[in-house]
Amino acid sequence: MQQYEQSILPVPEDWQKALAIVAHPDDLEYGGASAVAKWTSQGKEVVYLMVSRGEAGIDGMDPSVVGPLRSQEEINAAAAVGVNVVEFLDYPDGIIEYGLPLRRDLSRAIRKHRPEVLLTINYGLKFSSGHLNMADHRNVGLAILDAARDAGNRWIFPELMEEGFEPWNNVRFVAVLGAGVDTLHGVDVTGFLESGLDSLRQHQAYLDNLEASAEDTYRFLTAHAEEAGRAQGCEHGMLVELVLINEPWG
Repeated sequence: MQQYEQSILPVPEDWQKALAIVAHPDDLEYGGASAVAKWTSQGKEVVYLMVSRGEAGIDGMDPSVVGPLRSQEEINAAAAVGVNVVEFLDYPDGIIEYGLPLRRDLSRAIRKHRPEVLLTINYGLKFSSGHLNMADHRNVGLAILDAARDAGNRWIFPELMEEGFEPWNNVRFVAVLGAGVDTLHGVDVTGFLESGLDSLRQHQAYLDNLEASAEDTYRFLTAHAEEAGRAQGCEHGMLVELVLINEPWG
């Protein structure tokens, strides 16, 4: 069992609106949805933005069928944790590239929704298990960090001004949900784990086509929440990496 040598600080919750950006339907449901459930229960507004529709995610099913199916499953999953707005950028699943088009589209979304906080998932080269993280996650995560600053600069993507999207320079931080064990922050999700698991259950078609059974997946996520909870002194927790954007220094 992993030992935590440093104190885990609580993620700041003195904000009202977050924009959660991930590459695929189901990305947020692998742990992050429990934190979203907690925050929406506090009256905070969370909007979901999927860069793709996950159409390449089910082997043996045609992408033209999978894309609409997984999009609806994500809408249902979001509703299970109090999220009413889910948007899609329609980038091709599996081959999302980091670059100016993605940074521009994410900057547009940030200017449109004007969040104080951005949420995403692990965008590092590897997961804490040592397994390779997929390219879509890595590319989207890096683009989110850059777009958080791009959105506040009127001279970057000035065409967004012509579209009516004024600069937004009030993103305080990006919260990377389900981060690795070297993180300094966490969220106490005690009482909200089941809501997060129910959100994942909405992805039935996707879960049915995984090698691992759905029940094994629920047990895995529960064990991780228990481990993160022990690090924070609570029943269930989530480790979070904070990347500060406009948060005050000090």
